[in-house]
Amino acid sequence: MSSTSPTRNIGLRIEYDGTDFVGSQWQNNGRSVQQALEDAWEQLTQDRKRIILAGRTDSGVHARGQVANVRTTTHHDITTIQRGLNAILPEDVAVLDAWEASYDFHARHDAVRRDYRYLIDDDMTESPLLRRHVVRVPKPLDIAAMAQALEPFLGRHDFAAFVAGQHDGSTVRTCYTATCNRMNIFGRQVIAIDMGANAFLHHMVRNIVGTVLLVGEGKHSVEDISRILQSRNRRQAGRTAPAHGLYLMSVTYPTDAV
Repeated sequence: MSSTSPTRNIGLRIEYDGTDFVGSQWQNNGRSVQQALEDAWEQLTQDRKRIILAGRTDSGVHARGQVANVRTTTHHDITTIQRGLNAILPEDVAVLDAWEASYDFHARHDAVRRDYRYLIDDDMTESPLLRRHVVRVPKPLDIAAMAQALEPFLGRHDFAAFVAGQHDGSTVRTCYTATCNRMNIFGRQVIAIDMGANAFLHHMVRNIVGTVLLVGEGKHSVEDISRILQSRNRRQAGRTAPAHGLYLMSVTYPTDAV
């Protein structure tokens, strides 16, 4: 390693409210999470660096456990980095944790699993507190049927029926978990769909949720899900569920990678 090479690799775990972002990665049409992080890093260290994010989230999608890394020569200690970034970052982004990562750690390439949660409110009365963070479906949903409808996704499958637009490369992914349960938020029992996989295709979770909602509404049967999955035809699946109900919850790495 040359004397001019970065000597440290800093890992970051990040939370953000995606409402007012055009997405997690740099874009020319508005503010992104990556831009906010890189601007804050430059202000803290006086050094412009590219911050690598583990997963790409679309406009309106939130994160509880986005992971990033940045290679740097800064002399700031970890506590100063975390506190300093949080003092500079806008109110809709926060660094929850920072650590000294191995020099070769890459937040995106080393990830072996990503977990997402999608939140749905099927109460007949809208909650003003939840409207930007939970998708409202004002009709009773059969969550037992929705839970059954998620079972065919478990394992290794071709998810071409649930990808947005044209996709270069394989559409085969391995889904480790797919559950549907109720959880309490501000005294309201909202529906949480949790999915974990080695990787996700563009809009894959939202397209799956949009299809599973049809089962919850009684418009599709549980058996239809396997047929749609096997069809590899996007037109067979349901609509893309809105972005604001989706959360990147966590990213998992081999213990020796971090």
